[in-house]
Amino acid sequence: MRLISVILFIVEFVRGAVLVSLLPIYGAKSLGLAPDVIGVAISAHYITDTLLKMAIGYLLDRFSVRLVVQTGLIISLAGVYLLQFSDLPWMFIGSAALYGIGMSPIWIVCLTKVSEQQRGTQMGLLYTIWMVGLGSGPIVCNILLDYSVSFTYQLLVWLSVLACLLTFFMRKGKAVTLQQLPLREQFAVLRARLGHMKLLLPGMILQTTGASMLVPILPSFAESELGLSGTQYSILLTVGGICAAGGLMPMGRLSDKLGGRKWFLVAGFGAFAFGLYMLAWGLSFWYCLLIAIALGLSYAAVLPAWNALLATYVPPKQEGLGWGILSTFEGIGVMIGPVAGGFIAAWNGETAVFWVSAVLFGLIGAFYLWFPFQAFAAGGDATNK
Repeated sequence: MRLISVILFIVEFVRGAVLVSLLPIYGAKSLGLAPDVIGVAISAHYITDTLLKMAIGYLLDRFSVRLVVQTGLIISLAGVYLLQFSDLPWMFIGSAALYGIGMSPIWIVCLTKVSEQQRGTQMGLLYTIWMVGLGSGPIVCNILLDYSVSFTYQLLVWLSVLACLLTFFMRKGKAVTLQQLPLREQFAVLRARLGHMKLLLPGMILQTTGASMLVPILPSFAESELGLSGTQYSILLTVGGICAAGGLMPMGRLSDKLGGRKWFLVAGFGAFAFGLYMLAWGLSFWYCLLIAIALGLSYAAVLPAWNALLATYVPPKQEGLGWGILSTFEGIGVMIGPVAGGFIAAWNGETAVFWVSAVLFGLIGAFYLWFPFQAFAAGGDATNK
């Protein structure tokens, strides 16, 4: 688990740097690409990542973890390497799509290691590693891009190589002990679980849509609308990331102790909506800093509770396939979001993207406020049937 966590950190560090900084900044300033093209490229990354999640979950239940993870990371390395030659929009989009292929295996492997007894706590730890990697990537990348684009890019390539090399030290066993059921019966079990949580599916898609809408326009919005320098933008990302990463473990433990997943989701999504609403007004740096702290803490409240809730619907001994299917539903919003954000920015400005995202998160919070307590307990009942 330690080795897998290190690989996860490196992979997410590079992913954060590529998606949040390299693609938007390099695509806009160096290649002169429009926001909608950048949005399509980021969506292409998530489309390949999402579409492969179910297949990779199936493969992880049947083949060596090392083989599946290793193959995926080598393909992703090729995607990062080809970015330097992507001076045309279709090449830019294609390289981003290729890069998305290898992201699924390592994440699903980590999810299969979570125990039922301490779901919230272990989800908090897992998301802390993920958050620190994903958050520190763009922070470091933003600083280095001010000095040398070439050095920054080469660093990301060599970190991708390092992640591939570390996979040679992984064990060759499968992710879990496979329950010997025909594939048709496995899908029947999963379909029954999804039937129990059908009211959660719209929120699952909308929350990833609302968040991913912001990815293509965040750097330019910080510069043009908020008037922030690269250093100030990095400070906001750092503070927000620290609050999110630092809050994940305590929030996970508190969720396990209180069993109040519903209210963690309501408060977290409500605070997130309000924070985005305030950012859209173009406030000064110090106000933005307070908003970044609030956004980080609200994110920390949502993630462990949400994923602990989802984990109750994953059938025992079918964790790879189960998490693959659930992650696919979550990924639908991530596929839609960057394209929608890019087109909204091109049509009505970057501020409009923040308005729309805030409305989406507000609707999600209101939905979970209406959602009955019994439904949040249904997952545990379903797991035992």
